[in-house]
Amino acid sequence: MKSGFVTIIGRPNVGKSTLLNRIMGEKLSITSNKPQTTRNRIQLIYHEEDAQIIFLDTPGIQKPKNKLGNYMLGVSQDSLAEVDVITLMVDSSSRIGPTDKEILESLKKYKGKTDLILLINKIDQVEKGSLLPLIDQYAKYNLFKEIIPISASTGDNLEEYLQALKRILPEGPKYFPDDYITDQPEKFIVAEFIREKALYNLQEEVPHGVMVVCDSMKEREDKDLLDIEATIYVERDSHKGIIIGKKGQMLKTIGSQSRQDLERFFSIKVNLQIWVKVSKNWREKQNMVERFGYQ
Repeated sequence: MKSGFVTIIGRPNVGKSTLLNRIMGEKLSITSNKPQTTRNRIQLIYHEEDAQIIFLDTPGIQKPKNKLGNYMLGVSQDSLAEVDVITLMVDSSSRIGPTDKEILESLKKYKGKTDLILLINKIDQVEKGSLLPLIDQYAKYNLFKEIIPISASTGDNLEEYLQALKRILPEGPKYFPDDYITDQPEKFIVAEFIREKALYNLQEEVPHGVMVVCDSMKEREDKDLLDIEATIYVERDSHKGIIIGKKGQMLKTIGSQSRQDLERFFSIKVNLQIWVKVSKNWREKQNMVERFGYQ
């Protein structure tokens, strides 16, 4: 039995959450094309007959601009010291960008202590011949036990990645029961699904300041229906109006899309009620950042 912990790091929007959702076979980490989509460290438990791999989905590594950013950077950095394998994920750009170079430099202190794997994502978007020079650029850092080109969106070479992990991970126990797929409570998943729809639908200046709290969820005794109440918090009064939208249309869209995801996840009809409140500049205030669970 092989078991252990694997963290996946990289700059924002490189495809970490997409990769993990593909491996897990269902949506557990939210995705979007906007930075700061992943804010927490989320453990996802992947089961095979001869292996249990606990993946850590972490926020993208970037310079923090507020108290929330400080928390997110700390989460990503702390995860590196707690795992059996560090996976760095980059994309198939023809050159190594400045943020990737900074991450590569920071990983040098783990060489010889923790096994490192490099995943080059989005190979479905480039010609295969262009990958060899890029692989050579990363290989010169002499950091990685394996370098694997993949496509998180199509699943190309994901089995090769999983087999590499099983070769590297030590023999060990099952850390979680077979029916566990994440360490996060259901209310957290509900809030994240709603936040994802807000990220997808809202204008550029709004999403970074959106926070969602699942206030309650309860299955009705007389029918197969799950009642969920949630609140979307924003930083400005003007943002509240944008989220509600003309005649409530934007909030209705966010709610409808969220409900569809929640019904698929819970396999039950969902009655979703969402409110919008203002918590001015909450990302700048340490007490509010902690109140919303980022601590």
